[in-house]
Amino acid sequence: MSRVVHWLQHHETRMFCFVNQRIQHSFLDHLFSKITHLGGATATIVISLCMALFGQGALRIAGIQALIALTISHIPVAIIKKKYPRLRPYLVLPQTIICKNPLTDHSFPSGHTTAIFSVIIPFVAAMPILGLILVPIALLVGLSRIYLGLHYPSDCLAGCLIGTTAALATVAFWG
Repeated sequence: MSRVVHWLQHHETRMFCFVNQRIQHSFLDHLFSKITHLGGATATIVISLCMALFGQGALRIAGIQALIALTISHIPVAIIKKKYPRLRPYLVLPQTIICKNPLTDHSFPSGHTTAIFSVIIPFVAAMPILGLILVPIALLVGLSRIYLGLHYPSDCLAGCLIGTTAALATVAFWG
């Protein structure tokens, strides 16, 4: 393994351990165990579908774009998870603090982070003021995945990039 890769892995593990073990607090346990579900399939599909069906004007279009971006974004996620089967942190690092019922599929990239970013970006593009609320929520979803012991920081960063790229491409293609 090259020195650069070793250095990156070492520092990523340190970042992971800081978020997962050093900042533990009962309030954060409760917050992150709830907010993480905003990036799950149920929440992202239901929110996007409801906006596409019942929203008006720009919000309806953003709902349709969110559904398209959500669908498109999970194609590379599925491919990457199969091609680069990275074990979840709790399977590699024995001191990891994990949530109840941890996932067992591959870690890289984070599907929850991909989903939340692919859904929020069309709404932020339609109404930029929503970014003040939606971007911090999406960042908290990504952070929750690390806090709960399910993903490394690079898993979430990759998910953020994939989701954002799919959403921006959808919005650009639409316009």
